[in-house]
Amino acid sequence: MAYLERSSPTLKETLLKIYRAEKPIEIDQQFYEFGSIQYHIKCSVSDPNIVYVSTSTLLETQGTLTLKEFSSHTYEMIENIAVGVIDIVDPPRLGFQLTLRLHLDNIPRGKEAIKIITRISEIQALMLSSQLKEMLRFLNFQDDSQTNRPIRIVYHPSQPFYVFKQLKKITAVFPMNFKDNLDVVIAMSFFQELVEVGSQKEMGKAPQCNWSPIPPLQLRGEPVQDLTTNSGFVSFDITSRHVEGKRLDKTVWNLLNFYAYVKYHIKCSRGYIQRRMRKRMDSLVKLLNNTSLEEDEEATQKENGRRTYVKELVKLPKCKLMMKQRCKEMTRRVKISKFRIKINGCARFRFHQRWRSFPKFFSTPSDKSYTKLD
Repeated sequence: MAYLERSSPTLKETLLKIYRAEKPIEIDQQFYEFGSIQYHIKCSVSDPNIVYVSTSTLLETQGTLTLKEFSSHTYEMIENIAVGVIDIVDPPRLGFQLTLRLHLDNIPRGKEAIKIITRISEIQALMLSSQLKEMLRFLNFQDDSQTNRPIRIVYHPSQPFYVFKQLKKITAVFPMNFKDNLDVVIAMSFFQELVEVGSQKEMGKAPQCNWSPIPPLQLRGEPVQDLTTNSGFVSFDITSRHVEGKRLDKTVWNLLNFYAYVKYHIKCSRGYIQRRMRKRMDSLVKLLNNTSLEEDEEATQKENGRRTYVKELVKLPKCKLMMKQRCKEMTRRVKISKFRIKINGCARFRFHQRWRSFPKFFSTPSDKSYTKLD
């Protein structure tokens, strides 16, 4: 199966449209869901209170048990969905497994009508789960000393899985295939984590989960296209306590939707990775923009004939900071001395200190073109 909800969204929407129509409408519609489920809805203007709903699924089973028709228990469950509203048409419409006659005038008004129509749209899920329930019941009541050939169950053309009997347990094996390489990586990581979580003591009551890159020995002789995978094989060990009472319905529904659950997990994981990548890219772009603004602010500004600089954001090491301060102090002293150079260590020339001055050069011609040194 390729969906997590029991009700068919298209079937529910169409039935509500017919039920809420102010004037009688004529509908003869056929549609598919998830590539394997087929529906046909027919409603005429001459008899607007009668709607025919036909459905079928791609069900292929190979092994010791093959179910082509539904059991009497399944028919009773379908009729009990809404007593007086649903009638099973025998024989069904050509090309379909089941045809229902719905009496819309017997559906009560108000919120109860939405509940009944929602339950009617779950007919396909009831059909599929009932078939797998019969298989599990059949295998469960066999002798533990006997082993059987695997039963190949196909609810979707590209998603078959196998069920076979072992000592005191039933094993369901799912071959996993994905087209995208990124999906393969996420799926294998998810399977390994699922096995680790299932081995904890808190999960002792849940079916044991196993993952292997090679198929089990019980699947020898099965079609090669089913055993050729790129993500290995996931198996669940179902014991008798998992199929007792109300647990049977939950176990069957989880098996039918395992493929859908894995795809849902992969899709959410890809979305999470993409969101993280976009968030990281936005932070890097923001950092680059801030860097360009800081470079612009570091440009010199003139105010009152003096040059002012923006404080540096990056702190220099202590040694470099001290060297910079010394250079500034030396530059300040040179400016104060008006370019006079003080010479020390000239005692042998009978004076302790001697001052030297730089010559002053003038751009305009003058009688005194140079200054004589003393």
